[in-house]
Amino acid sequence: MDDKNMSLEDKREARRTRRARNQFLSYLVVILLLLGIAFGVVYALGLFPLKSSGEQPESTTGDLQSQVEAIINSEETIDKPVESTEPVVILTWEEKMEQLIASTIDNMPLEDKVAGLFIVTPEAISKTDAVTEPNDAIKDGLNQYAVGGLYFRAQNMKSEEQLTTLVNGSAAYSRYALFLATTEEGGKQGELVKSGVYAQREYSESTIGSEGDTAAAYQAGFNIASKMTSYGFNLNFAPSCDLASVENSAAAYNSYGSDAKTVSGFMKEMLRGMTEWSLNSCAVHFPGIGGTTQSTADGIAVSNRTAEEFRQNEFQVFQAAIEAQVPMIMVGHMAAPALTGDNIPCSLSAEVVTNILRNELGYQGVIISDALNKKAISEYYGSNEAAVMALKAGCDMLLMPENFEQAYNAVLEAVENGTISEQRIDDALTRIYFIKYADKIDRME
Repeated sequence: MDDKNMSLEDKREARRTRRARNQFLSYLVVILLLLGIAFGVVYALGLFPLKSSGEQPESTTGDLQSQVEAIINSEETIDKPVESTEPVVILTWEEKMEQLIASTIDNMPLEDKVAGLFIVTPEAISKTDAVTEPNDAIKDGLNQYAVGGLYFRAQNMKSEEQLTTLVNGSAAYSRYALFLATTEEGGKQGELVKSGVYAQREYSESTIGSEGDTAAAYQAGFNIASKMTSYGFNLNFAPSCDLASVENSAAAYNSYGSDAKTVSGFMKEMLRGMTEWSLNSCAVHFPGIGGTTQSTADGIAVSNRTAEEFRQNEFQVFQAAIEAQVPMIMVGHMAAPALTGDNIPCSLSAEVVTNILRNELGYQGVIISDALNKKAISEYYGSNEAAVMALKAGCDMLLMPENFEQAYNAVLEAVENGTISEQRIDDALTRIYFIKYADKIDRME
């Protein structure tokens, strides 16, 4: 039936039917569109994996488990770090020091090694008179000669402020750690007292010993060290271990007495007083110069003590100093034929320095010669000869040769031609730097 033959009512019914069909189709398109969007979102999030050709989709949970298991299995196949079965090595303080010192010495040229064995006056390297300030001459001298230390005398000291500037300023010019030294035992003979800088003079060893109070020795050491460290010094050539064993002894003024046990007590107390201020000390003058009336400053001095008398008396005092861990011992220039067999100064004798002090008494610290400009040396030996002899005898350090350059060049040549081995120089420097570096590494004991 076409539209021409349809009634009005039929035409209305046909329009309603078309409208309903069109609405249904519209709803169906919207629903399909929404489903398509939802499906796309699910796919994008990986929650609904698409089926690939010829494969069935797997369970999402199963897939995740498989991935986790695969990761775990793969991690188990990674090589794990092998735990070391070696024990953890904890270095002792001494071992740490050895490493630190070796690194210093290994990087030194031979010229610096040799220079490091000398303690000299500022004038010896600056080639000027009466140095009182850290000037360019000191700077140039330390640059040319890397000496191991400087010894300051009364002529270098004008006031506390000036001395502090001189000592610390000189140290600042050095490439290596320096011993900054003087002699102050108490009484009237010390460099600080002679200069007038140290107005509070301590009692001499002879006065303290005669009064019998070891606390006075401790207080003298404590007071002296307090002043010296405030100026910048780190080494004092004290305490005295000498026994005034003969009448008019050359050591009478600087000796606590003649009895070994008594003198040992005073000596240890002065040493303790200085140590409390971290001032390095040097026990003087092995094997003991109190058995002669002659002074090595004026010429040859000979002791008639027997070897047995030395061992029962003087050696006991030095043994006490060694047990108290004195870092340095000075060997004097007195001749002791009973020990050496001749009149060679003890400082140049391998029998005294090495066989007795190093080996028999077991001393492992630094051994230094007495001042080599004293007449007991300078009137009989050249600076070059004396320096080489002292090192060959076993001294680690050489104090104030009469002519420093001659002594230095002689030692350098002796090492270069094999008269003295470089290992001997290194051994001496190792002992020296054990003192100089003692505060570089904390002791944990």
